[in-house]
Amino acid sequence: MAKITAAEVGKLRKMTGAGMMDCKNALVESDGNFDEAIMVLRKKGQKVADKRADRDSSEGAAIAKVNADNTVGVVISLNCETDFVAKNDDYVTMAHKFADIALNASDKDAFMAADYENGMTVAEKIIEQTGVIGEKIEIGGFEKIEAPYVGFYIHAGNKIAAIVGLSKGVDNASNLTKDVAMQVASMGATTLSYKDFDADFVAAETQARIAAIEKDNIELGRLGKTLKNVPQYISRAQLTDEVIAKAEADAKEELKAEGKPEQIWDRILPGKLERFISDNTTLDQEKCLLDQDFIKDAKQSVADYVKAYGDVDVLSFKRVSLA
Repeated sequence: MAKITAAEVGKLRKMTGAGMMDCKNALVESDGNFDEAIMVLRKKGQKVADKRADRDSSEGAAIAKVNADNTVGVVISLNCETDFVAKNDDYVTMAHKFADIALNASDKDAFMAADYENGMTVAEKIIEQTGVIGEKIEIGGFEKIEAPYVGFYIHAGNKIAAIVGLSKGVDNASNLTKDVAMQVASMGATTLSYKDFDADFVAAETQARIAAIEKDNIELGRLGKTLKNVPQYISRAQLTDEVIAKAEADAKEELKAEGKPEQIWDRILPGKLERFISDNTTLDQEKCLLDQDFIKDAKQSVADYVKAYGDVDVLSFKRVSLA
C-alpha cells in the first residue's frame, strides 16, 4: 500500500474541493493513484446524489454572462439545498465558471457535456461536488440569446439574473441593457409586447380575471370594504380605435354630468383616457416588458425609455430566478 503524504492529500483537495479526510481516504483506496482517487470521490458524489434526488434545491446562485463582443449572453442557476451553501464564495465562484463554459455551449445538453477541467465534464463536476458539499446540486436554469448587442444584470444576492438583446449597439448600450435587464429581473415579464399575445389567450385570460375580481368583490361587499374595479378589458390588444373613441365619449358625458365647463375638457380628458387605458391593460403590465411602467420612472413605459437611446429595439430577453 502506497504511503499517502499530506502534500498529496492537499493536492487532491485543491483539485476537487473535497474535505481532507475524504481526499485521504480516496487516495488510500486508490493506492495513491490520483485519477482513480477522483473516480472514488465521483462515485461518492453519485451515491449522495441518488440519496438526495428528491430533495428541494431552491437555493443557489443565478449568474449571467456575456462574451467579449457582447453578442452572446447566457444566464444559468446553480441550485443547491441551503442558503448557507449558496452564499459560500467557492460555490459562487464555481457558478461563475459554469456560466463561462455555458457561453460556448449551444444548449443545456451541450453545456452539461462540455469539459469543466482536466477531462471532467460539467455533469461529472456537479456529481463530484454533490459528494463534496453533501447537498443536491443541479443546473436549475439555462437560457441563452444571441443579438447584435447583449447585456445583463444580476440582482444582489445572486437570486435573479437576466440578459437582454438589442438590435444594435448604441451609445451607452451597456447602461440601457442593464436597466432593461433589471426591469426583467424585477417585474418578471414573459413576452416583449401585447402584440405577441394570441387572441384566444387574451379572451380566456379576460374571462378568468373578471371572474376572480367579481368573486373577491362578493367577500369585500360582505365585509363592507371598497370593491375592486372590474375592468372591461385587460390588454391594449383589445383597445381598438372604436373602444378608445367610446371611452372618450363616455368621459365627456361624465364631465357634462359633473357640470364641468366644456372649455376645460381638453385639459381633463387626457388624464381620464390614460386612467382608462391603465385600468384596462393589467395583463400587459404583468407580462409585457415594453408595455410595463419603467421601474426607474413610472411616468414612462419601458418602450419610451428604450426610444430615448435612438433607433434601437429590444429583440429578446431571458430571466432565471431562484425565487
